[in-house]
Amino acid sequence: MKKTGIYRDFQTYHPGEVVKVDVVVIGSGCGGATMAYELSKKGMKVALLEQGGNYHTGTFDNNELNMAGKVSAERNFHTTSDGGINLVYGNNLGGASVHYWADSYRTPNDRLLLWNRKYGIDHHLPEDLDPYWNELETDLHVSPATEEYFNPMNRLFRNASQRLGWEGHAVPQARKNCQKSGHCMQGCLFGAKQSQLITHIPSAVRLGTDVYTDLRAEQLEIVGNKVKGLKAVVMDRRTLRPTQTKIEFQCKAVCVSAGGFGSSKFLLKNGLKKRYPALGEFLAINPSPMVHALYEEPIVQWRNIPAAYGVEGFRLAKYQNGSYKEGGYMLMPNQLQPATLAALLPSFGNDHFVYMKQLEFLGGTIGWIDDVEGELGSIDVDFFGKTKVNYPFGKTTKQIFSDLTYKQMKLNFEAGAKEVFLAGMKLRKFTKLPKKEEIDALAWRPAEFPMAAPHPAGGCRMGKSIDHSVVNSKHQVHGFQNLFVADSSVFPTGVSVDPSFTIMAFSKKASEFVAEVI
Repeated sequence: MKKTGIYRDFQTYHPGEVVKVDVVVIGSGCGGATMAYELSKKGMKVALLEQGGNYHTGTFDNNELNMAGKVSAERNFHTTSDGGINLVYGNNLGGASVHYWADSYRTPNDRLLLWNRKYGIDHHLPEDLDPYWNELETDLHVSPATEEYFNPMNRLFRNASQRLGWEGHAVPQARKNCQKSGHCMQGCLFGAKQSQLITHIPSAVRLGTDVYTDLRAEQLEIVGNKVKGLKAVVMDRRTLRPTQTKIEFQCKAVCVSAGGFGSSKFLLKNGLKKRYPALGEFLAINPSPMVHALYEEPIVQWRNIPAAYGVEGFRLAKYQNGSYKEGGYMLMPNQLQPATLAALLPSFGNDHFVYMKQLEFLGGTIGWIDDVEGELGSIDVDFFGKTKVNYPFGKTTKQIFSDLTYKQMKLNFEAGAKEVFLAGMKLRKFTKLPKKEEIDALAWRPAEFPMAAPHPAGGCRMGKSIDHSVVNSKHQVHGFQNLFVADSSVFPTGVSVDPSFTIMAFSKKASEFVAEVI
């Protein structure tokens, strides 16, 4: 019987320690955890590295401010370089899956075909990924949300969208024995949300994977076209700063799975930009404009699951004679905890206080933008090693913002809202649906309308040419035999749905190619 793996943290490392394994996997989110699990099933010895801490569900307290310090990088304060978009990603064992909404969509076939036909990606067609969907849905207990998980906002949203004739469905959820607490974004105290923390990671450990938390990957040891090892530095969990203690891994392959922001950052810090012009480029972030609404009935949006129902009818953008017409987003009910909701309510003083007194009557909606291919962002690393994310709002992106915002307002009024208002510093409230032209006239200046970026993709784009991509269709960094990337950073564009399932399916496929070089 294979020996069970171990969990290590900042208290267990020794200066100058050398660890020998088959594969080092950097990052423990949907990509890294799935990769470690798949490789361990194939009999390989895996070291799974995570720069954040190992916080098991018993340490969660359902306090949104406390949990932001545990499971959210930069305590959720990291933004794009212009301050316009809040960057949401994980810094903990399990990565962003610990604070995600657990929406679990199979990759749309049209997106896989686009990536194949336009970007030349092989091995990731619908027929290549089909074997993984049932396995993932079984392992993560995925099923469409049932009626008991529809909170008032979800019911109003579903009924209104159906009256409007907008195509939608119950959202597939990765949950088991959900207690409806509504603290999904703070990590699930009950272990009901099927994050990597309680699914693929413990499964990998049972098969021999060793988990190294509070350990940041620093420097690849490169000899010719091979990676021979990796240097890592121990992080002080209290300050989240590197210590003087460093350890070294000797291995046969390295898989970078540090996430849509982290993988680009790691490779950039290893000086690979000159070799790969596309590194850090073509960044999609799923910007997410939201609309607040005041209802006559209590909503209490921070209870039960976030999105039990989603509108998918506008997922693909429509163009007419080359000009944008409508769509290019998913539309869902929103869920914000009280402190976050208070921060995102517009205005100050008495106007803000009026809404705070009616907090339980506030509902609202949110949309995930399917980033426009010609208007993507980029990632840089500054002199101090800090990540700088650039994401200018292009012409079509602004048009999508307007269309999405107007449809959100229309849906909330259809659902019975007595007042609808936009997120932002300035109070823009409406007691009836305005003309579309009034919303189209908004400038959409950075930071004027608060929004998050929950689903980064790109930066290590997959493709055929070293001039326009970073990895090939086998997830190998171009020119390397044993350096791989497996997470959302390899996607040529956004997925157009929640990317967690796509990341996991791609990692399962990537594990086959890693195994070939061991």
